Amino acid sequence: MNLKTLILIIINGLIALVVAVLSFSFYNQFSKVLNDRILLQLNSIKTLKQIQIENLIKNEWKDFLNNNENHQKIDSTTFKIPDSLSNMEGVYDFTSKHINRKTSIGFVSNSENKTHVKILDYNKIKKILLERTGMGDTGESYLVGEDYRMRSQSRFFPTKTPYTMLVKTEGVINALKGVDGRGAFNDYRGIDVYSVYSLIEISNLKLVILSEIDVSEVTTPLQKLKSRLVALTLGILLLAIILSLFLTRIITNPIKNMQKSLKVMAAGDYNQSNKFIKNSNEIKEMFDALANLKASLQGAVKFSNDIGKMNLNAQYKPKSTHDILGKSLLVMRDKLVEFRNNEQNNRINTKRLLVNGLESERRRLSRELHDGIGPYLTSLKHYIENKVQDEKQKTEMKRIVDDTISEIRLMSNALMPSTIEDFGVGVTLTNFVENLKASTDVTIQYEDLTKHDQTNITNHQGINLFRICQELINNSLKHSNAKNIRITLSEFDEFISLFYFDDGIGFDEKTVKLGSGIINIKERVEICNGKIIINSKAGNTTFEIELPVEL
Repeated sequence: MNLKTLILIIINGLIALVVAVLSFSFYNQFSKVLNDRILLQLNSIKTLKQIQIENLIKNEWKDFLNNNENHQKIDSTTFKIPDSLSNMEGVYDFTSKHINRKTSIGFVSNSENKTHVKILDYNKIKKILLERTGMGDTGESYLVGEDYRMRSQSRFFPTKTPYTMLVKTEGVINALKGVDGRGAFNDYRGIDVYSVYSLIEISNLKLVILSEIDVSEVTTPLQKLKSRLVALTLGILLLAIILSLFLTRIITNPIKNMQKSLKVMAAGDYNQSNKFIKNSNEIKEMFDALANLKASLQGAVKFSNDIGKMNLNAQYKPKSTHDILGKSLLVMRDKLVEFRNNEQNNRINTKRLLVNGLESERRRLSRELHDGIGPYLTSLKHYIENKVQDEKQKTEMKRIVDDTISEIRLMSNALMPSTIEDFGVGVTLTNFVENLKASTDVTIQYEDLTKHDQTNITNHQGINLFRICQELINNSLKHSNAKNIRITLSEFDEFISLFYFDDGIGFDEKTVKLGSGIINIKERVEICNGKIIINSKAGNTTFEIELPVEL
């Protein structure tokens, strides 16, 4: 289930529940109030008619007692008068004695050995009971005798004799027990009615008076109210659905946009630059947080790319003390820096060992040539001078031996100039350049600015500087077609500087195959922890080398 559907269900469900509860409560409250009002109204009507009937009977009884001689005798063909009438006195219900069972309330008195009887005019009671004020369309008031038979005319059955209708309802039963009350139950028609009831008890007369109205008539407004409440509920739900759709759109659209952004970021693209509508402070803060996250990830990714390209000088600042990713990247960079430094140091040490080994081997060979073969040749020269008698042959043999000695001396100096350890690199380069001048037409100028007796240049640095100069001069003589070469070796308090210049054809450092010569020069600078700057163009090629003074 997606978020939009969930929000719609929750919001509309809550609204439906609230509206239903409110409607149900309002309907029940209104129904209760209406029921109470109807019952109170019926009770008022019943009480009024009860009082009127009681007053009518009492007044008629009083008038009867005061004017007995003016009353007519009862027609014996209409009533079945009991023989015990002479023993009776008061108000009686003679309906059952009437031949046609018409409602008959009689007054009986015995005085002066005479029995006087009067039947109350039913129309007077009927007029009171049929008064319809406040009774609606289905309301009626009626009387019921002790035999549960009706004593007043039913407005629903105007042609029926009341006595023929049995009314044994809850109200009549309770009233005959002397209980006044109200309630809703079936009437003599079997129809639900609201009813109030009480007992009229005058002399020997007991009649139940009831005022009733059909429940259906009373509930008609309730049904209309129910229909209106249903219509109102549906209208509110429809409006709620429309508003909730609008609300969910406001809420879910930014979330969907964020979801898209997060999916793109999860796919590894942190450079998206979409702009979204921010329709509330919370959503604005949410997208600002997303933008900060994106910026943080972009910085982390860029830093990671730099590290991947071994750009270990790249900088990155963690966003907070809880930025575990940033801290991890910094630790990784530091470890890589440490590894690279260790690797570089190992590589430099390896190169240094190789170069030192090479120089040691050259030194050994130079010493072998100088100290081994040299004395033998010198002894041979003395032998020739002393033992060979033929002057021409002696001269030729001496020349060959001298040339051999000279060549061996050159080879020995080339392998390891003995002056480096004795007089330093400055003097050694001076001798080397002077020897070269005799064998080449290229003008070579060398300027020695070292401190000689107080020099801080170590033998290790001196040998490497000498080899670098050898390689540079050799390249110029072989490849550059240079006419002029200038070399300056300077010694300062903190560093040693070697400047080399030639006016040859130059080279493009990006495209030319530098060969082992330039590579060897760079490696020797590296193992001395120095720096080299190469600038080359036609007529002006320079090498600037700086080595730190090793204190």
